[in-house]
Amino acid sequence: MPETLNLYEARTQLSALVDRAAAGEEIVIAKGGRPLARLVPLARRDRPRELGFLKGRVSVGPDFDAPLPEDMQRAFDGEEP
Repeated sequence: MPETLNLYEARTQLSALVDRAAAGEEIVIAKGGRPLARLVPLARRDRPRELGFLKGRVSVGPDFDAPLPEDMQRAFDGEEP
């Protein structure tokens, strides 16, 4: 059964909790007694990714690195249209 800690405790012990989760433990973080989040270990890969597994199935257009249209660039910059 996972250990449940309140948010304040978890905040003060975050580094240790991350180490415990990385070692395989599951920790539940609660606020006001209500569970809100789980701290769990990341899934580990059992073998490295195969390079080139999408070769021939993905293509990059010739205009990939072309400048964006002005209206789109303004949107990315957070300016009004």
